[in-house]
Amino acid sequence: MTETISHHLAQAAALTPDETAFTFVDHGVDTRGVASSLTWHELDERVRRTARALRCADTAGERVAVVAPQSLEYVVGFLAAACAGAIAVPLFPPSLPGHEEKLVAVLRDASPRLLLTVEEQRKPLMEFCAAHGMSADFRVVTEEELAQNSAGVREDFDEPLPDDVAYLQYTSGSTRIPSGVAITHANVCINARQALDAYDIRRGRNCTVGWLPLYHDMGLVSTVAMPLIGHLPSVLMDPLAFIQQPVRWLRLLTRHQGAFTAAPNFAYDYCAQRVDAEERAELSLDSVAAMVNGSEPIVPRTLERFQTAFAPVGMRRTTMRPSYGLAEATVFVCASPGGEEPAVTPFDRQALGEGTARTLESGDDRVMVELVGCGRPTGQEMAIVDPATGRRREDGIIGEIWLRGPNIGRGYWNHHEQSEAVFHAVLDGDDPTEPWLRTGDLGVWHDKQLYVTGRLKDLVIIDGTNHYPHDIEETVQSAHPAIRPHHTAAFSVPGDDGERLAVVAEHARNVTWSQGIAQEVTQAVRSAVAARHGVAVHDFVLAPPGSVPRTTSGKVTRSACRDQYLAGAWADGTGAWKR
Repeated sequence: MTETISHHLAQAAALTPDETAFTFVDHGVDTRGVASSLTWHELDERVRRTARALRCADTAGERVAVVAPQSLEYVVGFLAAACAGAIAVPLFPPSLPGHEEKLVAVLRDASPRLLLTVEEQRKPLMEFCAAHGMSADFRVVTEEELAQNSAGVREDFDEPLPDDVAYLQYTSGSTRIPSGVAITHANVCINARQALDAYDIRRGRNCTVGWLPLYHDMGLVSTVAMPLIGHLPSVLMDPLAFIQQPVRWLRLLTRHQGAFTAAPNFAYDYCAQRVDAEERAELSLDSVAAMVNGSEPIVPRTLERFQTAFAPVGMRRTTMRPSYGLAEATVFVCASPGGEEPAVTPFDRQALGEGTARTLESGDDRVMVELVGCGRPTGQEMAIVDPATGRRREDGIIGEIWLRGPNIGRGYWNHHEQSEAVFHAVLDGDDPTEPWLRTGDLGVWHDKQLYVTGRLKDLVIIDGTNHYPHDIEETVQSAHPAIRPHHTAAFSVPGDDGERLAVVAEHARNVTWSQGIAQEVTQAVRSAVAARHGVAVHDFVLAPPGSVPRTTSGKVTRSACRDQYLAGAWADGTGAWKR
């Protein structure tokens, strides 16, 4: 099979031209949502027309950034760039709050020839570029303008090849050092098929439904690549529409039978908290094929809260599929076994800190931590490795997760040394001509499943014991009701006698900061962390909402928070954010 986006689009348009391909449900014009759709033939026509225009603009092998809101136009623009032999760069508009620095950094790193947007974003985007000294660097265009400029052009052009780079997937970590993973046509087509196989998603019985942003790897693959390669209908909505009313997502899952969907852990918690009894009564989730939980640490309590809230409307425990993936592997790596409930396993917290996964039996009085199994990889190899020696570790011993397979990206755009270190690792005793990807994630094999324990670079090591920051953050946000859930960062800072633990947590929006409330929350946090983790909190900051930096996909970025803490952002002790 010719593994290119262009090939799969042409095939779908030829086989079923009149079937619905992509549907966008717009909640901006009507709170219940107004749907607009493209058939496979309509999609193919628009993509080919735009692709021809892009070729006329000399973009073959060049970067074309898609800088637009979530929409059908976004889908067309991304596919057109890839089909034209350009390198698509899926991005977000300047209107996304708090991420101007990231957008500027990515545009400068990718250096696209064109910025493809929609008419209503054209002027704001041009003003954004001008304000950051980039107006001369990029030409801002729309699909309509490209079509007009290339009117009458009908000649065919060379199709992209499987090994050609289809797009750059910028990771959602640091805002100052953006890293764009070069994903080939073969990478994304193969990874989409790996995911379709893992979740048993099939044409004729399934569709995809999603609200994740299309500039995010999980959103792009789950709602564009998977339906394209699997020849499935895809239903999209805007991320803001989900944040405003999370029930909208669940309504679409109710309306579209056999739906596959994906979201980070916080989204399921958010639904359990925000969807009330009246809204739940109108739902029916018994036909949902799979709900992927991935992209961030999976919290067992979240799984239980979501199941308890939505079991009365048909939610089955086997529908929730804890998964693991990362942009460097296109996105999908592994998922919990189909037809099985998520595996939640209690481990000895002290043993985990020492690098060993030791389970606890019922009645054991040692402090435990529950981890969720993410299954086994599909179509790719995985090894748990000692990051210092490159030697494979046996089952039950924690190490760095290494991967190898046809879905692994080519490397980081314009970052050769970083690419060599990450994408060309050699396993001790292995063939050096078949390198591995170092994920930077820590995990362990237990009972034939992968358990992800944390990020290597985020480990808090105090007195020789490893502490996982997301574990500490869970304890902190549960310590006092004034702490805003999912807005906490735990990290280590240097001290006179070694590393110390610091925590920054936002207070809830309905809480007014005062010295009294700060002292009360601090005491609760110190007590909870000492009791559960056996470590002292050196410094705790109760900060205003919006203070803890987050990525464009909504995850807390601990490294940026640590940098701001060390720069004295909260040095006056009032919790006030120093601009």
